[in-house]
Amino acid sequence: MFILSRKTGLIVAGVLLFVGGQLHVQKQCAGVHSAYDHDDLLSIPELRTDMPTMSDAFVKVQEEPETTILRHSAGYTVFDQLYMFNGTILIVSDRNDLPAIRMMTSSGFPRTNLASDNIKREPTDEHMQIITPSQARERFGHEAIHVKGVTFIINDPPQFVAHYFHFAAEIFFGMWRAYSSLDLDISANGKTSLPPLSRLVYKNVPQDKWCDRPRLNEFVIRSVFPEASMEFEHDWKFKASSGKAYVYDRVVFQDRVASFHENRYPAEQGYSNPAFSLPGSKYWWMPIRSNMLRYLGINPEFSMTESRPVITYISRQAWGRRSLKKEDHEALVAGLRKLEAEKGYEVHIAEAEKMSKPEQVSLASRTTIMMGVHGNGLTAQIWMAPTPKATVMEFFFPQGFSPDYAKTAMSLGLNYHGFWGSRTIEPPNLPKRAVPDPKAFQGNQIPLDANVVISLVEKILSSD
Repeated sequence: MFILSRKTGLIVAGVLLFVGGQLHVQKQCAGVHSAYDHDDLLSIPELRTDMPTMSDAFVKVQEEPETTILRHSAGYTVFDQLYMFNGTILIVSDRNDLPAIRMMTSSGFPRTNLASDNIKREPTDEHMQIITPSQARERFGHEAIHVKGVTFIINDPPQFVAHYFHFAAEIFFGMWRAYSSLDLDISANGKTSLPPLSRLVYKNVPQDKWCDRPRLNEFVIRSVFPEASMEFEHDWKFKASSGKAYVYDRVVFQDRVASFHENRYPAEQGYSNPAFSLPGSKYWWMPIRSNMLRYLGINPEFSMTESRPVITYISRQAWGRRSLKKEDHEALVAGLRKLEAEKGYEVHIAEAEKMSKPEQVSLASRTTIMMGVHGNGLTAQIWMAPTPKATVMEFFFPQGFSPDYAKTAMSLGLNYHGFWGSRTIEPPNLPKRAVPDPKAFQGNQIPLDANVVISLVEKILSSD
């Protein structure tokens, strides 16, 4: 057995023996010496009063306040006191001016291009309801299980969750933007009054389907929120079948389909856009970046003041898919190396698949200009410092365009330039999403005028 000493905090392995009516400790660890007596070992420690007790696991429903919606935009809602019973999310309120349910949630049915599937994504009473306090008590009685802290509930299916960009720079990105709207005074170094995340709930995702192949999603969550737990589809179903009501202290609820019902933000511009209609600090993302860097042992403030410019070209040449023409890639590398030799810039030709996750984040956090062909590697921009010269450069096959990484860059306060060969495309005149030639867009013959890229890099880094 193991005994904890209140005085020393040491755990002693041993057995308790009664000899002649006296209690003795027989130690089983070699080399352990102690002057403990049985009074010390059996004394009752002083209890901490700031920790919840077993009695706090349940709350009386009639004593709980109604559900409050603190923030809402299409697909992103922040609740206080949100209930769940039999798998149905319950907004308990007497108010008649709450958002339409379809603007908050969908059925969770996978997104497809079939018009006939649209009706399958519409929410029903099985998914979410608005009920009065008296109806709540009639439905599940006077007691609910209290789920403490801050919970992020992701209502998307695995198709988007198990992808690094879609998770980190869309789902989680938008959820944090919605949550951060509760603190308008987030500072440049990431100081915030927001409580940390307690748990993520992937309510429609099996436990083996939530990670991307390199497991970058897991790395992000476990690094930024090391104390947070995760729950999955089977956990949600267990609670749904328990016959018990659950009340969550605070919930950030996300739904991709619901976000597309906001007409101000067309689908081609990215589904997290509605969250950015909420009030927020200029430094809304900095608590996430700061936590990640601290986890890696990097001073976040130092990475904001890097004096020597760092240029990172994320190369996809080894992939054989969506990559530059061989000669254009070589010309770009040669031009960057020339800048390194003549200007003293720090240049990295990075192949993300050959780098560890900490190496990828560390390099991105120091990068001034990040460039590469349209692809998942550019998600690393979320760790860049939003300095005046911080820039993302993205290369496309001419006439093809996806706004994903442009949207991310602008949301983070980074500069953005797209390239079609020798032509640059920049905000606010970015084209709409288009892939006129899918084979060429995804191919390994993407043209690029390296001289145009190098000239722009010099212009940015030499500006005051």
